[in-house]
Amino acid sequence: MKIQAPYLLFLGDATDNLSIKMAKGVADWRPELCTGQFRLDGCSVTANQPDMTIAEAKQAGAKTFVLGFANSGGTIDKKWIPFIVDALNNGFDIVSGLHDKLSDIPQIKQLAEKLNLQLIDIRHPQQKFNTGTGKQRSGKRLITVGTDCSVGKMYTSLSLEQAMKQRGLAVDFRATGQCGILIAGNGVAIDCVVADFIAGASESVSPANDPEHWDVVEGQGSLSHPAFAGVSLGLLHGAQADAIVVCHAINRESMRGIKNRALPSIADTIALNVTSARVTNPQAQVVGITLNTSSVSDGEALDICRTIELELGLPCVDPMRHGVDSIIDNLCSEI
Repeated sequence: MKIQAPYLLFLGDATDNLSIKMAKGVADWRPELCTGQFRLDGCSVTANQPDMTIAEAKQAGAKTFVLGFANSGGTIDKKWIPFIVDALNNGFDIVSGLHDKLSDIPQIKQLAEKLNLQLIDIRHPQQKFNTGTGKQRSGKRLITVGTDCSVGKMYTSLSLEQAMKQRGLAVDFRATGQCGILIAGNGVAIDCVVADFIAGASESVSPANDPEHWDVVEGQGSLSHPAFAGVSLGLLHGAQADAIVVCHAINRESMRGIKNRALPSIADTIALNVTSARVTNPQAQVVGITLNTSSVSDGEALDICRTIELELGLPCVDPMRHGVDSIIDNLCSEI
């Protein structure tokens, strides 16, 4: 299915910035694809797009109504159904990155069929995958990994791709999550692949390529997260990455979705990911660290990055504040 731009981003009544990462991701990295955002009463977050009603967005040329949130459990709340129906009646295709399928809701499915409009559940792969082989394939690969979920792996990946392109390197961003797929236009939502086929799906996301070509593979979850480590490990094995960038959010008190569970240290995360990555690529190595420093000032962010660099001997930056040039310098010198 082809996703038609431009988009109207539906934020519902969200109050947590992390919960609208679907909307914020596409608004930040592909703003040219967005017409505006539609928010309900009580919504206190924004994707920094013009506020519009569904009718206003249609008049402005929007073609696709995007459910812009990624809530815990990936559910479609019943209270959103009237707005999805309204969007369909205004001629919008609907895109969702949630675990619940639009096509499983009879009222929505029947109306979309009647109006000949698309329901696109991008989190649910349609293709079949083989199991992973671990066989070496040509091309170079970098994967982002995390101390936790939602620490900036996608933003780091996109920052690296952008900066590498500016240097004239052959590089592609390889999406493995629903938001990344909306940004890239293709990819596989790894967390919806049957467990035995995760590594194989990861191999298919980043196939053989020219020897000097880089794939920047978007990481998912964390090897230290009790809920999502299985997805992270299969993705890491299938990526067969030459280079790893570790992502971390400072001042986070507990792992995402689990109370009173501290994040692992960056040093422990490096050790765990390198050991796991070398199952399929014995040469895998960490080339840099990125931090989400949004909870501190610019000066504090620089001090924290410098301290980590001295402690671990690796470049450390906040990609949104500092760019990623130092990581790419290290990547080019080491691999």
